[in-house]
Amino acid sequence: MSKYSIEELAGMAREVRADIVRMTAAAGSGHPGGSLSAVELMTALYFGVMNHRPAEPKWPDRDRFILSKGHACPLLYSLLARSGYLPVAELTSLRKFGSCLQGHPSCLALPALEVSSGSLGQGLSIANGLALAAKLNGKGFRVYGLLGDGELQEGQVWEAAMSAAHYKLDNVCALVDYNGLQIDGDVEKVMGLAPLADKWRAFNWHVAEIDGHDFAQVLAAYEEAARTKGRPTVIIARTVKGKGVSFMENAAGWHGKAPNADELARALAEIGGKGLGQ
Repeated sequence: MSKYSIEELAGMAREVRADIVRMTAAAGSGHPGGSLSAVELMTALYFGVMNHRPAEPKWPDRDRFILSKGHACPLLYSLLARSGYLPVAELTSLRKFGSCLQGHPSCLALPALEVSSGSLGQGLSIANGLALAAKLNGKGFRVYGLLGDGELQEGQVWEAAMSAAHYKLDNVCALVDYNGLQIDGDVEKVMGLAPLADKWRAFNWHVAEIDGHDFAQVLAAYEEAARTKGRPTVIIARTVKGKGVSFMENAAGWHGKAPNADELARALAEIGGKGLGQ
């Protein structure tokens, strides 16, 4: 499926991780932990799977992506820039007054986005609407949506899950960034999700469970989703919050905390990427 090798995707992922820590450090705020955890999932999607045209962002037949966990926008902004939707140098404007790169995605500020997001629990409903419109209009595009695991505590997610199965929206693919941590700590202690895969299966979804940092597994899951007919697919990706930066990994405190100058230098040394065109 991917036109890039796994080695090339891994190289892109390093630069995306470097972008994330540089952007949040420059802003002095933001959400690095849950951005870093979904890097492989999203790098594979934007560079290896999704059908889109950066030079023509509103191409009618494009695949759609919804960032339901809108606080992870540093990840999305990096991918948009490195895909060609905006200059990479503009990433340093994250969260600055007047910037198109708001602290949560705003399609009014950045028209390349499909929708504004950040109020958790709503993204899958939006994806369903786009996918149902595609079916009604005879369009072949697919709709992908990234959800956080803590976000699955929102009731609207499960209403949307029921609706997608009812309407047999096999052009919807939900991605769950299952890193096990949310702003208040361990997901299972805040409001347990287990057994998560069984819950989705009970709602008549096709389920793929993968290591979310293994590009081979990620790409295979996307292919599996595209082959599945008659029902939607959810990819449950086991990930590590803060992946790639040792002092951020598996630490809930890095959900919404920016690195200082010393921490940035340490993070970049560990990631091995420069980011932001450096």
